[in-house]
Amino acid sequence: MKDLLPRTSAHAVNYISQVADRPVKATMTSAELRATLGGALGTTGETPESIVDRLAAAATRGTVASSGPRYFGFVIGGCLPAAVAADWLVSAWDQNAGVYALSPLVSVVEDITAEWLKSLAGLPETMSVGFVTGCQMANFTALAAARHHVLREAGWDVEAQGLAGAPTVTVITSDESHYTIFMALRLLGFGAATAIRVPADAQGRMRADTIRETLAATSGPAIVCAQAGNVNTGAFDPLDHIATAVDQARQVHSRPIWLHVDGAFGLWAATSPARAHLVAGISRADSIATDGHKWLNVPYDSGIVFVAHPDAHRSAMSLSAAYIVATAVERDPHEFVPEESRRGRAVPIYAALRSLGTTGVGDLIDRCCRHAALMADLLKVHPHIRILNDVVLNQVLVRCEVPGRDADALTKAVIAGVQDEGTCWLGGTTWHGMVAMRVAVSNWSTTADDIEKSAAAILRVLEKAGS
Repeated sequence: MKDLLPRTSAHAVNYISQVADRPVKATMTSAELRATLGGALGTTGETPESIVDRLAAAATRGTVASSGPRYFGFVIGGCLPAAVAADWLVSAWDQNAGVYALSPLVSVVEDITAEWLKSLAGLPETMSVGFVTGCQMANFTALAAARHHVLREAGWDVEAQGLAGAPTVTVITSDESHYTIFMALRLLGFGAATAIRVPADAQGRMRADTIRETLAATSGPAIVCAQAGNVNTGAFDPLDHIATAVDQARQVHSRPIWLHVDGAFGLWAATSPARAHLVAGISRADSIATDGHKWLNVPYDSGIVFVAHPDAHRSAMSLSAAYIVATAVERDPHEFVPEESRRGRAVPIYAALRSLGTTGVGDLIDRCCRHAALMADLLKVHPHIRILNDVVLNQVLVRCEVPGRDADALTKAVIAGVQDEGTCWLGGTTWHGMVAMRVAVSNWSTTADDIEKSAAAILRVLEKAGS
């Protein structure tokens, strides 16, 4: 082991040192990867060194450089050095982070990190926090707590009795809610198609007036799902107005209503003095879901859920067993998440936050937003490019339009051309019926030079495809 780990470290350092300069796309086909990594499993084992060498060799060309500075696909952050190193330690320690008795260190780190995260986001100290795989499970956990809370208020124990025969729960979402909300509703037994989807404005913001109207037209327990950071435009629902509408409906109609906010990446606008107004009112939410592997720039997988009602949170997640050694004082992490056996996901977040400090987190957010604005400025001067969104955060929607050409087809061709060219990587989306190129700037290591190189590559591909 003392020789294997330094060898592995050398491979990792080599990979990381080259990620900024290599093509962003993978340059090894699936057939080549299978030839390198596959074949029949031998009757005798191979040496650990040969296995690591084989994997490292395949990774140089078989991976997408999503941790590099010119990857703008989806909303994917890089990995801060301290977070990578801490994640290595987590694997070396091999701790089951389910209960305090199994790993006092991870339990305490979760407590510390939870407090730091609440402080950074301006959330109430009394919120409970769970560390999950990503925003999908954060949304699931939050909505499980919501289901417990509103049905308990209606006199129903959903954990014991299930949903059959339960009071109907009205779920209200936006037309622009992320699909993970609907997946969570499906997993929770509500059904993905049962939600009432209210209209959004031209930038994808939920209209608060429609929340009032929808709540007034329904009765019984309800869950309202808002969004901080539209995945296409970066726009924020008017959270303060939505929270007020929910509060008024609670008081006027005497009904249990839970407000959930999907803040997969937008939550961290709270750390930027220039952008904190975008999340005004989020502290009034009953639950919030977010990712760590997006804008906090920690390794996969990492998500966080915040719940304003710790009793509902724990009741939805906890089920005791005779062999589980619980403590009355210390944190047992499994009580706040769907999993029992789990790795110490809070440790890389702890390291990332410790390496950045409060100012550093805000600077990271501001820097990415400046780079997104720079990308839009560099592209929009071209006569055949239209920026479809107000660039309020880190998202840029780009459409390629040449008179006499099918703009959808041209935009798709430019996206494919940029991906193949390799300077940067970005993906496509459909926005209000139009195909668009989506640029998401989420990496701590991206520089203005990376943006300029990438914009130049996009324009080169456009010139070729549009001619």
